[in-house]
Amino acid sequence: MQLNTVIFDMDGLLIDSEPFWQEAGIETLEQYNVALTLEQYHLTTGLRTKEWIDYWWNHFKIGADSAKEAEDKIMELAIRKIGEKAKPMPGLDHIFSFFAERNFRIGLATSSPLALVDVVMEKLGVRSYLSAIASAGHLPFGKPHPQVYMDCAQALEVSPLQCICFEDSFNGLIAAKAARMKCVVIPAPDQFSLAKWGAADLKLNSLLEFTQSQLWKATGLPPEGPSLDPK
Repeated sequence: MQLNTVIFDMDGLLIDSEPFWQEAGIETLEQYNVALTLEQYHLTTGLRTKEWIDYWWNHFKIGADSAKEAEDKIMELAIRKIGEKAKPMPGLDHIFSFFAERNFRIGLATSSPLALVDVVMEKLGVRSYLSAIASAGHLPFGKPHPQVYMDCAQALEVSPLQCICFEDSFNGLIAAKAARMKCVVIPAPDQFSLAKWGAADLKLNSLLEFTQSQLWKATGLPPEGPSLDPK
């Protein structure tokens, strides 16, 4: 089946938003006399805010009656911080141009709510590239469940087997692979050497590193195989 579609995660992949999600989460937890280590924070990267709250509220035995208020606070802080301070990730223009030139359908599959998607798309100026946006914000389950990727493929009117995805988190990687898609992962620098990224089809330091040969490597197409060069 011909590969003709690319689906991108958003936070930490297209925009350097993870530090601001981290700030929002840590600042909120401090109100409950809880401090996360960086290692603990990375454990739940890629989860929706509700699931993030549920995980740490259970871990630290915080009263469940405060969970919704904390979730709303994190969302409010994160959206404001990202809108004001977050920068595009290196290679943003390169990666969208690369796939647009090859006539790929392009979609976005994110754990973030559409309120943040709107802020980020306006900030990055890439909405015109996208034929579909799928958010797990309203779904019963977020990443690592594959539903948001499957929904995006359906909106793009393609089979999951025709898709290559780009992710920065392990939960996102598992979601993409569970949807039966190829997945390129670009981990945070301090996480890059971890063995768990071996589940990806390709691991890179930056979007800037992605080339035609890397596309062949990720998809298993040899250089002498079907051409994916621009028409």
